[in-house]
Amino acid sequence: MPEKQTTPAVIYCRVSDHKQVSRGQGLQSQETRCREYAEFQGWSVVGVFKDDITGSVSDRPAMKALLAFLRQHRSRGVMVVIDDISRLARDLGTHIDLRDLIRKAGGILKSPTVQFGDDADSEFQEHLQATFSHHHRRKNAEQTKNRMRARVMNGYWVFQAPVGYRWERVPQRGMMLKRNEPVASVVQEALEGYAHGRFETQADVVRFLQDNPLFPKDRRGLVRHQRVGILLKQVAYAGYIDAPSWDVSLRPAQHEALITYQTHHRILERLSGIGRTAKRRNLDEDFPLRGFVACGDCNSSLTSCWAKGKYQLHPYYHCHKPGCPSYGKSIRRDVIEGEFDQLLNSVRPTEKLFKVASRMFRDLWDNRGDQIAAQKKAMAVELVRINAQRDQVLDRILDATVPSVIAAFEERVRKLEADAILIKERMANTVVLGKTFDESLRTALTFLANPCNLWDSGSLEKRRAVLKLVFAGKLPYVRKEGFRTPTLSLPFKAIAALSAGDFKMARPGGIEPPT
Repeated sequence: MPEKQTTPAVIYCRVSDHKQVSRGQGLQSQETRCREYAEFQGWSVVGVFKDDITGSVSDRPAMKALLAFLRQHRSRGVMVVIDDISRLARDLGTHIDLRDLIRKAGGILKSPTVQFGDDADSEFQEHLQATFSHHHRRKNAEQTKNRMRARVMNGYWVFQAPVGYRWERVPQRGMMLKRNEPVASVVQEALEGYAHGRFETQADVVRFLQDNPLFPKDRRGLVRHQRVGILLKQVAYAGYIDAPSWDVSLRPAQHEALITYQTHHRILERLSGIGRTAKRRNLDEDFPLRGFVACGDCNSSLTSCWAKGKYQLHPYYHCHKPGCPSYGKSIRRDVIEGEFDQLLNSVRPTEKLFKVASRMFRDLWDNRGDQIAAQKKAMAVELVRINAQRDQVLDRILDATVPSVIAAFEERVRKLEADAILIKERMANTVVLGKTFDESLRTALTFLANPCNLWDSGSLEKRRAVLKLVFAGKLPYVRKEGFRTPTLSLPFKAIAALSAGDFKMARPGGIEPPT
């Protein structure tokens, strides 16, 4: 007699996310129960299909493969075994759709916990259980959201850890963000560099992070502009947290900040175009003066290029503005940079003059303590005023009935709260001078004594720092004449003023001698 063929069966297992797969939770136990049920029924398991995706959607890789398998073996009447009705779907609409797709593909749905049938009572029981699973999923989501919102209100970060942080379990406080070195220091340098103008565009930040081997890249080994844009706007780096979609306003976070809130505010201003410095493109080691030297005829920034000669390339600066008398006329790099070296040497103070300037700066330092106390007092008064304004706006919100007016008041409250945070941070950072004059300003005085040393280091970044620290604006340059008188920064301007005459510091009480 021919051997009787056993009924074929396939097993479908599903968990909600990939973490459950990596931890070994769910899939293996589902498969074991389904195999036991199939063996009890006398069916032969010919395939297992596993998904790690939410039960609210029907577009799943393993489910598609299962349906394709059923269509290929439609004539055999394949049994589709699931551990529980919730493993098929956690949404009533999705359950009905998948149930219909399996039936049309020739599959017969079976489960050790549910009796599937085509009569009205069986369908009612099935839909009732699917509705309960749907409700359970939504209730779990609501409870999870409420717990997460409560932690956010208490200042705990509950979202994906920003780059530069890692999760660490803290006793009695749960999972918290902690600095992830050395990446945290790289992110801190990028944020502070953009805030203070070291990186003039987002593209500069992208290049800095791309060139840094410590910063994590994407699958292709790249740092994307979109990722840097999100990084620059992330308030978590300033030690604050908010969740507007959950009606949680800005508040101090429990984790350690990488930058101050004032620095974060400065970044947002630059991103919005407020206080943005002029863009200087194509800066490289070949032309350190590019972007800092202006044409003496039209005041446009000089550009630079390598010109092709008969045997080699030659570096030149030139004016690119049409209509200018110097338009297109080249200036040899060695000429203009040689004259700049002479200019930089000319602002170097003599030893005697430097000693006089040092005494002047020391006197200013000694009076700084009183100024700090006055500033802190003024900021305290300003904080009281902001809080009073905020309370007035909150009272108006209670009396308002028009949604647009309420929204405007709420935006005003958010602005006032952000201003209050800035004031508090400035007060906290405005501390009494604890170090001596020599300890605090040793580096600055060394630079003032001879800025040429830093320029001669050859580093483009340090040379650009010299240009910003010594000069207050672009350096006008006229072909065949050289540099015009530059505008110096305040410290060098003060030293230049001292060199023009015999000046002495006035007494704290004024010009007239005290009586």
